[in-house]
Amino acid sequence: MKIAPTDSSSEIVREEVRRHYGATASGKTSCCNDSCTATGATELGYSTEDTAAAPEAANLGLGCGNPLAIASLKEGQVVLDLGSGAGFDCFLAARAVGKTGSVIGVDMTQQMLGKARENAQKNGFTNVEFRLGEIEALPVADNSVDVIISNCVINLSPEKQRVFNEAFRVLRSGGRLAIADIVATAPIPNEIKADWGAYTGCMAGASQIAELEQMLLNAGFHEIRIAPKDASRSFIRQWLPGKRIEDYLVSATIEAVKPVSN
Repeated sequence: MKIAPTDSSSEIVREEVRRHYGATASGKTSCCNDSCTATGATELGYSTEDTAAAPEAANLGLGCGNPLAIASLKEGQVVLDLGSGAGFDCFLAARAVGKTGSVIGVDMTQQMLGKARENAQKNGFTNVEFRLGEIEALPVADNSVDVIISNCVINLSPEKQRVFNEAFRVLRSGGRLAIADIVATAPIPNEIKADWGAYTGCMAGASQIAELEQMLLNAGFHEIRIAPKDASRSFIRQWLPGKRIEDYLVSATIEAVKPVSN
């Protein structure tokens, strides 16, 4: 009998997430769990122009929002995507920062990296690179990134404080977080927290807003803003049919800034 996520070590949780998303990249499982379907890009806040601008093979429907909508990217910036998957948001970011900018995607799943690198090569994205690594220990230099984006990934980490500490480390003075993720609006029932499918499906590992705010403060961020998107409950309910998961979870945008050094 498999031990529940809540009783497992961080490495066991990461390995289960890695296994699941490796299978997703290989086309062996659906997006979240055995019963869910991929969420359409328009439901997540992307325009038809966005979906046309990125390689079709990069859009696996794994997100819960559109971090680019709050990222305010500019020409020449360096962007880091935490849990970049097949590269969808990276390719949209690459368009925004232009040839003088660059985008780094970090993912811990070899199969996802292979898919992302193939998408980049086939479609001529020369200002995007993909690196193997865990978001709790980023393969990125200190003070080297202008904006960090992420889409429905940090909820999967069993050590979220480490993720935010790492994000703070790699951001330049004045750098920003622009994240879309799942947050808990009420205590998640134990039966869902104990379900591996619900964990790897971006549900059981979600933190409450106050907890996320405190972790961001602990990491050193200020100007923290977490904005729940109630409309997201319409697609979240499809992730775990019959369990009323939408009563406990919602997609949110998470923004924060690294203070400017004196």
